[in-house]
Amino acid sequence: MSKNWWKILGAVLVIYTTVAGLLLGVPHLNILNETIRNLYFHVPMWFAMIVLFSISVFYSIKSLSSKSEIDDLRAVESINVGIVFGVLGLVTGAVWAKFTWGQYWSFDPKQNFAAISILLYFAYLVLRNAIDEEQKRAKISAIYNIFAFPMMVVLLFVLPRLQSSLHPGNGGNPGFNSYDLDSRMRAVFYPACLGWIIIGYWIYTIRFRIRSIENKQL
Repeated sequence: MSKNWWKILGAVLVIYTTVAGLLLGVPHLNILNETIRNLYFHVPMWFAMIVLFSISVFYSIKSLSSKSEIDDLRAVESINVGIVFGVLGLVTGAVWAKFTWGQYWSFDPKQNFAAISILLYFAYLVLRNAIDEEQKRAKISAIYNIFAFPMMVVLLFVLPRLQSSLHPGNGGNPGFNSYDLDSRMRAVFYPACLGWIIIGYWIYTIRFRIRSIENKQL
């Protein structure tokens, strides 16, 4: 039990933020109205994705020097889970956009660059499947991942700020500030981010263990 405290914490935080996110009061803002509750789900998906991709690039760098199959496996499994959270971020963002901007996909710069950043990592998986030789696959995919990560950061946090955008915090459009994100929302939003990051990491560890067992049986 003492070793699993963080798993319990993650589960409790996600349950708490899901219930509180749907039931507790929120600021009544024009256009957003009750849809602002999606902040508790949409943004944490991206934070979890970025943490998982950070783990993957760490192990990709490590695998180049260690040439360890374990490090390579950790890198690819963290990307597999990170992509799931990235897709969830796109879906929750599209639903939010439908109720605030009028359509699921308005080709806003933030939406476009977010989609491209996810495609970068789908390309990583395609690249791995295209190479049969194990050592070569690990090396080339690790190098690709090392370059993909900073490109993802630029696509998500730099380029959208250089263009006009409907998305909060980009293109001169103000982000959520102390007026929008009051104390009630902070009490749910911050735990939600931490909770989903922990759950994402938990899923990654499960996938890694399963793949490790499968590889030993081959």
